[in-house]
Amino acid sequence: MYVLTEARQVEPILAQLPLLRRDRMIIEPVARGTTSALGLAALTLAERDPEAVMLSLPADHVVKGRRAFGAAIKRSARLAAGTDRLVTIGLRPTYPATGFGYIRTAGRFRGGGVTALKVDRFVEKPSLAKAREYLAEGDHYWNLAMFSWRVGVFLEELARYSPRHFRGLHRVLAARRAGDEARAARLYARLPADAVDNTIMERTDRLLLVPGGFEWVDIGSWSELHSLLPKDAAGNVLRGDPILVDAAGSFISAPGKAIAVIGVKDLVVIDTEEALLVVPRDRAQEVKSVVDRLKTRGKTKYL
Repeated sequence: MYVLTEARQVEPILAQLPLLRRDRMIIEPVARGTTSALGLAALTLAERDPEAVMLSLPADHVVKGRRAFGAAIKRSARLAAGTDRLVTIGLRPTYPATGFGYIRTAGRFRGGGVTALKVDRFVEKPSLAKAREYLAEGDHYWNLAMFSWRVGVFLEELARYSPRHFRGLHRVLAARRAGDEARAARLYARLPADAVDNTIMERTDRLLLVPGGFEWVDIGSWSELHSLLPKDAAGNVLRGDPILVDAAGSFISAPGKAIAVIGVKDLVVIDTEEALLVVPRDRAQEVKSVVDRLKTRGKTKYL
């Protein structure tokens, strides 16, 4: 098992996972999107085992139902090992979520002793009306960003659909082999910060989907985190010691600071050393718009 992460997270991860060896970490010098990250991982693993089957699982997910999850993982790995396909795991939507991407399927595929679904296309995060359509149609699955492939197959698709990443990552690995980590970091920072969904998954004709039957939550916003954590009698999640007056259903985090909240419902208040966020819980997914504005204004220290 390997942990793929960005340089600033290495020490906190090692502190949380004391049994993890440092040589089992694949480290991005800076964060440059999942195309760069997964490409770096695939090339690194290919040097160690050219026939390796790679399984990529995001860390910021909560999964319940270990047996069903394990079954989906094994099916996807067998399918990847026995075919020249990329494989993703999807879940049938249980409600019209607008914060997730969707995958539309069309027809069955049999390979590696496993039956899967052919992927017709990826769909970006939809409007509520579209999400309701997808739920009713029954051929759409939530995109969990869980992937499996033989490293060579993924690298073929990377070279085909994103040659700039492919060439750039080879130069990064060459610099690392030469012991020049500073050059590797400079080269890596020049790579486009693209999501693998956009560069490869939406364009490849080699993608299959294995349906999963487990429970899953993507902790992509404060709202999702609120749904998972213990709450007080009024449905509030509290970090620190805030003073609440007529407050309900809120997420209040302000460790080490006196904070008072009066007459609010379903609010998120997150206070850190450098930044303060206040947002209605049902709009927590929109934090990314703030991130975009900070980038536009050059205030990258807050990112």
